[in-house]
Amino acid sequence: MELKATRYAVEERIATITLHRPERMNAWTGRMHAEYRHCLELADRDADVGVIVVTGAGRGFCVGGDSEALQGHVTKGGYDPGTPARLAQPGFGTSAEFDASFAYHFGLSKPVIAAINGPAAGVGLALACFADIRLAAAGIKMTTAHGKLNLPAEYGLSWLLPRMIGLTRANELLLTSRPFLAEEALAFGLVNAVHPVADLLPQAYAFAANLIATVSPNSLRQTRWQIYRDLHRDVGASVRDSEALLTTMTQERDYAEGVAAFVEKRKPSWGRSDGAND
Repeated sequence: MELKATRYAVEERIATITLHRPERMNAWTGRMHAEYRHCLELADRDADVGVIVVTGAGRGFCVGGDSEALQGHVTKGGYDPGTPARLAQPGFGTSAEFDASFAYHFGLSKPVIAAINGPAAGVGLALACFADIRLAAAGIKMTTAHGKLNLPAEYGLSWLLPRMIGLTRANELLLTSRPFLAEEALAFGLVNAVHPVADLLPQAYAFAANLIATVSPNSLRQTRWQIYRDLHRDVGASVRDSEALLTTMTQERDYAEGVAAFVEKRKPSWGRSDGAND
């Protein structure tokens, strides 16, 4: 796929997906949606990628739906996603609950870090919330946005926010669509850290590099899936799953390597990121 609304690069085992419509503050379009899914699929399938970082070009992360697209819905008399009939399906097939727009993040085999470099609204906020780790630039604004456009809470935000920050705060943000700053998001527990904008990407890459160096790829993969599956199931199922994984994963090469590295007080040499771990 030719990338017009995004950019994709891999360096030091970190894939960076950049939303790239800086002249429009990276406003979301059907084209961007299709490209974003394509880039995620590339990263998830690449054995040389250990972590995915998502950020925005210029001064914005993603300010939500493009105003021209919003006007187009009015003209057409209803919602038109503007996406092609066939879309990449990153993360699909892991669990049935994850086989939906943006929920597919939960089915990915690698962690996603959102480096929120500028305003994030509506679908842009939802995208950030589906990441595993969120780092934000100091002073940026965020908002659910939908209420002021006669829209529903978008792309699972009504499911995500109560689980992330509690029902009381989530109701406030969802019902009012008011803007809030990165520092307030940190106090809510919506983001993991706030950094000066110049430090944001370096901090995201440092976080990613530490994950790659210190945690085995299959532990990252399985732990992510445990976390997101457990949001949908009972504690007994969680325990039984963990016991089954314990039996399987202690037979893998990276378990022996992790134990050896711990005993020998050295850095581990992990296997591949694509699940090959013989």
